[in-house]
Amino acid sequence: MHRDRLQAVLEALPRAAIVQGGDDVVIAVNRRFTEMFALAGRVATTPGAPLGPVVDAVCDTFAERPAWVVDTTHAIAARHIHRAAEIELADGRVIRRDVEPLYDAEGVPFGSLWTAEDITEDKRREHALERDNAALAELAGQRNAFLALASHSLRTPLTSILSFCELLADPASGPLDDDQRALLAAIRRNATRMEGVMTTLMDTARLRSPQLRMEFGRVDVARMVQHAVLDRMSTTAGAGVFVVLRCSEGPPLHGDEHRLAHVLANLLENAAKFTPPGGRIDIEAAPHGDRWHIDVADTGIGVPEQYREEIFSGFVRAPNAETGGFPGTGLGLTISREIVRRHGGALTVSDAEGGGAVFGIRLPVAGPPAVGAGR
Repeated sequence: MHRDRLQAVLEALPRAAIVQGGDDVVIAVNRRFTEMFALAGRVATTPGAPLGPVVDAVCDTFAERPAWVVDTTHAIAARHIHRAAEIELADGRVIRRDVEPLYDAEGVPFGSLWTAEDITEDKRREHALERDNAALAELAGQRNAFLALASHSLRTPLTSILSFCELLADPASGPLDDDQRALLAAIRRNATRMEGVMTTLMDTARLRSPQLRMEFGRVDVARMVQHAVLDRMSTTAGAGVFVVLRCSEGPPLHGDEHRLAHVLANLLENAAKFTPPGGRIDIEAAPHGDRWHIDVADTGIGVPEQYREEIFSGFVRAPNAETGGFPGTGLGLTISREIVRRHGGALTVSDAEGGGAVFGIRLPVAGPPAVGAGR
């Protein structure tokens, strides 16, 4: 009766299985085990049959016959551990073999359970994923190298253009009429914009490099946010938007103040750019438990829900930003999220109450896990 129940349990298992007795005989084996190693008609697998011929028949299917034949039950039990191995078969399949010692109610070993699972497809997918990851890593390296080269190559002529603009604008170079001043202003404005794009491209290449070091230190969050708002007053005032800042006192943050200020500057510039004149930007910063929450909300065009992740991926802009004629590369948010991520935090976007968007920064007070001098 007990043997029938054991056989029923083995047949219900999703894996190939065989139970070895303490005297190295077969106690029970399920159909999956017999089929996996094609044992039918080759060797006896009935209860009480010697285990040695079964082990030999199984080993004959291996691509390389292992040095071991089979451990005794007492040797397996003495280790008190579960053992596993991945084995390649001669027909190209790969199996995972597990061995578990079995004990009776008094803790005396009486046998072991051997199970096997065909993991061929899992290994193929794993190898394919490794190849794809390696190819993506190589492409990412080439992309970053190209961005760095292009940025450096374009920065030199842009610097010359801006220098000549300053020279021509100098009264000492001669008077300019209204049309000439307008043309010169357009040249300088577009060259400055291109210089900003080059800087963003270079920052993107650097931030995507795993070797980039962050300069971590003590950050007074309230002071940092206040300075970020003051530094962008000309931008927000020029856009005709009203700015409200609410900042609570709290513990100092372990982070890179320069990088985090860059994130705030980018979010404030975006809020000003996408909010029509007469609109409003609300900045709120406060500690919540062991994290700082910084929210930048606006009454602008908002971000469609289906694009709230894509806009952080680089070179992607929401359709309402594209069709609205708002300039930009789609890289600022990519850089900002990467900086926040390297602080162990998160940067997300959601709907603002009454319309617009809220960009939320969540930063752990202690900084990222396992940070030394920088990452």
